[in-house]
Amino acid sequence: MQSPTIPPSMLSALRRVMRPLVRLMLRKGVTYTMFADLLKEVFVDVAHREFRLDGTVPTDSRISLLTGVHRKDVRRLRSEGGALLAALPENITLGAQLVNMWTTGKPFCSAPGQALPLPRLASVGGDCSFDALVAKISTDIRGRVVLDEWLRLGIVRLDDQDCVHLQAQAFVPQKGFDEKAAYFGHNLHDHACAAVHNLSGDGQPFFERSVHYDALSPASVDHLRAAVDKDGMQMLLAFSRLASGLEDADVPSAEQRQRITVGLYFYTETTDPDLSKTPDP
Repeated sequence: MQSPTIPPSMLSALRRVMRPLVRLMLRKGVTYTMFADLLKEVFVDVAHREFRLDGTVPTDSRISLLTGVHRKDVRRLRSEGGALLAALPENITLGAQLVNMWTTGKPFCSAPGQALPLPRLASVGGDCSFDALVAKISTDIRGRVVLDEWLRLGIVRLDDQDCVHLQAQAFVPQKGFDEKAAYFGHNLHDHACAAVHNLSGDGQPFFERSVHYDALSPASVDHLRAAVDKDGMQMLLAFSRLASGLEDADVPSAEQRQRITVGLYFYTETTDPDLSKTPDP
């Protein structure tokens, strides 16, 4: 029986949010039983870390009361230690730094956001080569290693003159499921955190807005998609340049550092004429 303290609108929203995630799980062979075990672990971990009273670590009984997870399972999961929220893999973090340098730093770009084709070897291009770009960010990894990985992921292409071209203006792998899954987890997590914070009504709200239209022709959707690809990317690059400049200028101090995520997304599907007439069961 549904608890009278839980707004029906919240359960309806959760049902809608879960649909694309369940679609992905079914496509990848994640069953309900597997997901239920994973969800049980997450419930216990969040209750343990974020629902403390006066800073006191909650007991197994309190976590069981909060989550509905049996106390025996709570004890087992806590003894195993909850998995820490994974950060982006090191190769993705390095890649994002390289793309930022390529699209904002001289001599690797003709203008902000306009990455130049780079000769692959420093012996050919000198300080304006792909090898030099990699060396600007890290001296621990060779340019050839990065290039091979980026060719695999579809981030760059190599032309007949042995010049490296950036395929996208942000580090977005076109191939490689593990890399795309890492971004999937990072971006959806941060978007959901912003939305949950705003729904809670605590503190200053985060910017989270979107526009909706439901009677566009396929041609109009294609026009909008192209506009978002072009103008949206330029906007994100502008934010990236601003953040990079601020980070470089920030004076080191004892103050705790903060991370940010700024995102933009586009989605389209066929309008369901009966959707507004069909209430959630």
